[in-house]
Amino acid sequence: MPQLDTSTWFINIVSMFLTLFIVFQLKISKHSYPTHPEAKTTKMTKHLTPWESKWTKIYSPLSLPQQ
Repeated sequence: MPQLDTSTWFINIVSMFLTLFIVFQLKISKHSYPTHPEAKTTKMTKHLTPWESKWTKIYSPLSLPQQ
């Protein structure tokens, strides 16, 4: 049974990491970031839902009158 030749694994792994590093650096360098980021003012909007205008009460079985 022949043995697995692992002599080229190191150079393959190192070249793979080097290639990935270069590709990611190129992708990041082409991304444009804003020069002066400013905070946006967020405006709270009130959403009216049907259950907000009604008064509701939840009755638990223990709070019901005895029969």
